[in-house]
Amino acid sequence: MKKDFILPDIGEGIVECEVVEWLIKEGDTIKEDQPVCDVMTDKALVQIPAVYDGVVTRLYYQKGDIAKVHAPLFEMELASTAPAAAAVAPQPTPAAASGTVLEDFILPDIGEGIVECEIVEWLVKEGDVLAEDQPVCDVMTDKALVQIPAKHAGKVVKLHYAKGDIAKVHSPLFQQQIEGAAGTAASAVSAPAAVCPLAAKTAAAPVVFVGSGKAVASPAVRRLARELGVDLTKVQGSGDKGRVYKQDVQAFTSGASPEVKAAPAPAAAAPATSTGTGGSRKEPIKGVKAAMARQMMESVSTIPHFTYCEEIDLTDLIALRLQLKDQYAKQGVKLTMMPFFMKAMSLALQQFPILNSQVNADCTELTYFDDHNIGIAVDSKVGLLVPNIRGCQEKSILQIATELTKLTEAAREGRVSPADLKGGTITISNIGAIGGTVATPIINKPEVAIVALGKTQQLPRFNANGEVEARSLMQISWSGDHRVIDGGTIARFTNLWKSYLEQPASMLLSLR
Repeated sequence: MKKDFILPDIGEGIVECEVVEWLIKEGDTIKEDQPVCDVMTDKALVQIPAVYDGVVTRLYYQKGDIAKVHAPLFEMELASTAPAAAAVAPQPTPAAASGTVLEDFILPDIGEGIVECEIVEWLVKEGDVLAEDQPVCDVMTDKALVQIPAKHAGKVVKLHYAKGDIAKVHSPLFQQQIEGAAGTAASAVSAPAAVCPLAAKTAAAPVVFVGSGKAVASPAVRRLARELGVDLTKVQGSGDKGRVYKQDVQAFTSGASPEVKAAPAPAAAAPATSTGTGGSRKEPIKGVKAAMARQMMESVSTIPHFTYCEEIDLTDLIALRLQLKDQYAKQGVKLTMMPFFMKAMSLALQQFPILNSQVNADCTELTYFDDHNIGIAVDSKVGLLVPNIRGCQEKSILQIATELTKLTEAAREGRVSPADLKGGTITISNIGAIGGTVATPIINKPEVAIVALGKTQQLPRFNANGEVEARSLMQISWSGDHRVIDGGTIARFTNLWKSYLEQPASMLLSLR
């Protein structure tokens, strides 16, 4: 029986794709799950697998043609007839007979607007037994590192992606054998194979590249190769069966040719120097770093920035913190300087609400926020993240300290939740933790102001009696949106904020 292979859904919003390469030709005999062609969408290179065994009778597109989703891709003569398939279908599978069922774990929504992610690390392997809610893998979006937990207890049968692959949201991530679901399994196999949705069958297949005289590489690696202009067939892979990894592509671009790796020259012919000069390497900007690059570019190109710098004497505040530090450490509270900065800022914002506002795109309207959601820029292992402490105006210094410790620890590991990254109203960047003194921070759009804290320095200053003494001083640098904030406003705001920090007693008296 002849049957058309219908091109399934290959990505959210994708309606067409380019046929990059046919891996079969008319007259070929193909097997179920055998790759038949590579297609290119506007997002990625995808490989389409066969759904049935059979013989290819007609290819509806040539290399380079644009194929439509849900339209016939090629025609094939099925290896078995429909009646034979129906006769086999009602037979219970070993899984059903033993009270188990095979189920695909569907990658859930992992953030607003996120449609794909990179597999950073598998925390399980095929054959492992999972517990409910056990972490199975770490994935990287363009916002954060996210850990995916198991939904059910069971056994891992198949991982649909390799480390470094790009996984699609709402597509199968791994296959799992679940105990005690014989009824579900029986109902699943009772339907004839001929009526199984083609799209579901194709979506469940791993998106990997195999054989047919082509380089073995994941979509992420192929995307990198295209960006660098590298022919993958000329790159020697270091993985199993010659699989090409990202580091192989990067090594190739830096001059490590496969010929050199496969057949090194004799020792006598080796040059006197062991290393060369003038090399280079390229790597794509992606994930959090790519998101930050877009955000910063948009901020500086649409917001007229101005900078205001000031010096704050923290001598008395440091003494107060040292006095309280050990006492609260016994209660499990890590009391740093930052909670004092955040609470003092919240107190100052009550008198200068314009710094806690946001302006619309055409600069015709300001939105003032009652909550002071103060963000803190964190240098994480995945890039710059800006989680925020919500409602600082209602929190004590100790409450802010407790939340801040949890939030910064999670952010440094790249595991901060997407909810904690949204809704900020003003931001603090602590460059002094690394060693800087003065900066020109870029506003975290759509906020209207950001401050960079410099390092604390012991410097000589004159006291009220004209005597020179050592004081603990910090340089702070503000950037403001000059469309809605002028220099006088930010100077007056800073003076109030500074007074709370230089005279901690006045801050404590202002607390409600």
